[in-house]
Amino acid sequence: MADHNIVQNLSKQLRILGVCWLLYGLLRVAAGIWLIFFSNTATLMFGALLNRVPNPFAMMSAFHLAYGFLIAFSIVLGILGFLAGLSLLVDQRVGRTVTLLAAFLSLSSIPLGTTLGIYSLIVLLPVTLATRNSIQANRHSENLRGQPVTTT
Repeated sequence: MADHNIVQNLSKQLRILGVCWLLYGLLRVAAGIWLIFFSNTATLMFGALLNRVPNPFAMMSAFHLAYGFLIAFSIVLGILGFLAGLSLLVDQRVGRTVTLLAAFLSLSSIPLGTTLGIYSLIVLLPVTLATRNSIQANRHSENLRGQPVTTT
């Protein structure tokens, strides 16, 4: 009976993680699009700081490189987070791997990415193959109403 409660608790946590990763993925893609729209403003603001530096063109090139990397990182992490959420919700085998990758990459995104990444690592790293198989067996043993199927 205790094993059944652990499996149900982990199943609920995976469902919650899936929804959180979907929302986080959408938020990161929106942030990447927002960064694209405000690239001219960011360039002008950074350029205004370059009045007294000896080589402003090299620094502006470095700024464009870093800003482009930030945009690409945000969009890639958003897509990866969205895929992690979908794969956790539909219970695909690759879901744990994709979510762990997204969790490691999102640790640098303070505060939401760090929080979600740490929670994902706490929930997903201790999962063993036996626990995963018992979760899948539990899901297949329930009927459409979510009630356990009794066999006699």
